[in-house]
Amino acid sequence: MTHLWNPPIPRPPAEPLVPGETLPAMFWNAVAQRRGKVWLREKEFGLWRQWTWDQTGQAVREVAMGLAAIGLEPGDTASILSNTVVEWVITDLAVLSAGGVSNGIYPTDSASQVQYLCDDSSSSVLFVEDEEQLDKALEVRAQLPRLRKIVVFDMEGLQRFEDPQVISLDALRALGAAHDKIHPGLFERRVASRRPQDLAILVYTSGTTGKPKGAMHSHAGLVYITRGYSEIFDQNENDERMAFLPLCHIVERVGGEYSGLYTGAVLNFVENPDTVPENVREIAPTVFAAVPRVWEKFYSSVMVALSESSRLQQMVYGWAIGTGRRVADLVLAGQPVPATLKAQFIAARLLCLDNVRKLIGIHRARLLLTGAAPIAPDLIRWYLSLGVPMAEGWGQTECAGAATVTMAGRLKPGSIGQAAPFNEVKVDATTGELLIRGPNVFMGYLNQPEKTAETIDADGWLHTGDVGTVDAEGFFRITDRMKDIIITAGGKNITPSEWENELKFSPYVTDAVVIGDKRAFLTALIMIDQENVEKYAQDHDVPFSNYTSLTRAAEVLQLIQGEIDKVNAKFARVEQIKAFRLLETQLTAEDEELTPTMKLKRRFVQQKYAAMIDSMYSGR
Repeated sequence: MTHLWNPPIPRPPAEPLVPGETLPAMFWNAVAQRRGKVWLREKEFGLWRQWTWDQTGQAVREVAMGLAAIGLEPGDTASILSNTVVEWVITDLAVLSAGGVSNGIYPTDSASQVQYLCDDSSSSVLFVEDEEQLDKALEVRAQLPRLRKIVVFDMEGLQRFEDPQVISLDALRALGAAHDKIHPGLFERRVASRRPQDLAILVYTSGTTGKPKGAMHSHAGLVYITRGYSEIFDQNENDERMAFLPLCHIVERVGGEYSGLYTGAVLNFVENPDTVPENVREIAPTVFAAVPRVWEKFYSSVMVALSESSRLQQMVYGWAIGTGRRVADLVLAGQPVPATLKAQFIAARLLCLDNVRKLIGIHRARLLLTGAAPIAPDLIRWYLSLGVPMAEGWGQTECAGAATVTMAGRLKPGSIGQAAPFNEVKVDATTGELLIRGPNVFMGYLNQPEKTAETIDADGWLHTGDVGTVDAEGFFRITDRMKDIIITAGGKNITPSEWENELKFSPYVTDAVVIGDKRAFLTALIMIDQENVEKYAQDHDVPFSNYTSLTRAAEVLQLIQGEIDKVNAKFARVEQIKAFRLLETQLTAEDEELTPTMKLKRRFVQQKYAAMIDSMYSGR
């Protein structure tokens, strides 16, 4: 029998926060409602610049009409190749307002990947952030006959550059303003041209197992899940959000941009990906969504700072976090917190924990959200011990984001929560695979009907590829990806993600891949946290000249072995790691080993480092 947790899908509220059955309709209704209020903020030359709803609307209208002027027709696709900046949001909404289909490309993608994504999506316009991204477009434009124009956000270094196919965003806006004047009513007709069932955006999968696939999402599905998010995560115009995850990823696109559009929450854009730790302390978001890599990094920074503090400070922290953990344990168990413990926790916050929260930048946060990858349950407990609940969501690109959530009042670390009220989730009794069904499920893969048929069955269930369980209360757990389960030579089934997540709790480890399928024992490839390991080496007089020599230092290997020993102690002997190797190359998002969200690609890593893996089994 198939286990099913199927909560009733609630009726949509009689009066939505913002009406509209397509994304552009919803956006323009939001502009009409909020006008002079601030929606977007970005930092330029050390100062924060604000964009009101009216100012954003004017920019969107001008860009949309500029697109109409250069020949983009309703249903045509435009792609955006850029980091997470205000212009990304403006152009995305402009493409949709012009009746087009919006597609995002990771700024870390190579020129050949840009060529594939533009060709597969039939993009007629490509927006690029700056000179670096423009170079990629120019390198491959000869292979893109459908590409009409390349629009550049930032023209720094390109003042003397002239090319009939390239135009600046400012010039496109001016062209759009002029086109708007001589074509009255055209803009309104473009906005109204889209129907709820029409294709709105493409979100390409990371392509860890072959070419990326373009997941197609309709206006109806995106409006539906955006409103659904507002029912489970309370936000309003007084909330401050931080925009820093890639907008071409479903998490920031729906959970950030579209959710902010609907609720009015202010979106604050970081200066660049490297300034997130500094910017978060400035912004102090009230609702903060991030991937586990970010939460792990924040925890590591606290642990490193603690190691440098005085003995007294360490003792105070130990008492304070212990007090917080006692409160957290009671909260997780659904039990009342005694008055004496509440008083102790208040003292713990005043003496220590509030300073820890300020160090991270979460001192104003009432809710933290994590998703897009598994996270160690102990890490969720740690944030809860600081006094900030962390909700976890699970889903994927194909269901437009989170399909299950842990609510702030019902946290269960280690669980991905219960089915969100806007969709159904069940565990297939035969395979253990988690399946999702609801209006938020995508339309299919662009140009790949056979892959679509493999993913969505005849009853409308989305096959996620994740293996899991569900308990009597409807809380789901992910045990692993179907393709990642390890069966050792002795026939033991191992779920590597559990061990990997425990090790990533270490401040010295960024990621790990457990190996052992059809082998006698388990081994691991490990990526160290460069900053923290370098500091350890400097503090302990460990000589090294570069990243490679750092990973080969005997003291560093001993350090990581100690971290592995701590994790091994939590697992049965057959689940323990018997040998490991450190990746000797400093990896960035540009490297093939990593996904755009900085996760190691398991299968790719196993293939590329096959010789290193074999050495662990041959004793070399």
